[in-house]
Amino acid sequence: MPKILKEYQLKIPSQSDNLSIIRDVVSKVARRIGFNTDEASKIELAVDEACTNVIKHAYANNSNQMIEVSIKVDRKKLIIIVADKGKGFNPDEIKLPDLNESIKEGRKGGLGLCLIKTLMDKVEFEIKPGLKNKVKMIKYFS
Repeated sequence: MPKILKEYQLKIPSQSDNLSIIRDVVSKVARRIGFNTDEASKIELAVDEACTNVIKHAYANNSNQMIEVSIKVDRKKLIIIVADKGKGFNPDEIKLPDLNESIKEGRKGGLGLCLIKTLMDKVEFEIKPGLKNKVKMIKYFS
C-alpha cells in the first residue's frame, strides 16, 4: 500500500451554504498537488455532488448533522472520502440514468452518482446506515 504523503480532514455541518467551503478546499488541494485547472474542477464537482447527496438523501436536509471530508494524497493518486452517519442506500440498486435521454427530456436531478463515476477514475461505497456511510473517490495522476 502506497505511503500517504499528505492528509487533510474537514468536518462541517450539512448545510448547502457550506458546499462552497468544501469545493474551495478540494479545488485548492487538487491544484496544489499537480492537477490542472480542468481536472481540479472535475474533482471539485464530483465531491460537490457527493456532499449534496449526503445533505439531500442521507440527512434529508437536516442541517444539524455533519459531513466528513477526508483528502489523502500518495505518489499515484488523490483519494477523497465523503462520510456521513445518515440514511444509507444500496449503490447496486441505483439505476444510472442515460445522460443523453436526461438531457433531451430536460430532467433535473438523479445524475449525481453518474457524474461522480464519470468524473473520477474509481468510486467505492461502504454503506453502514446510522453508523458511517462512505463514498471513496479516486483520481490518479496522469
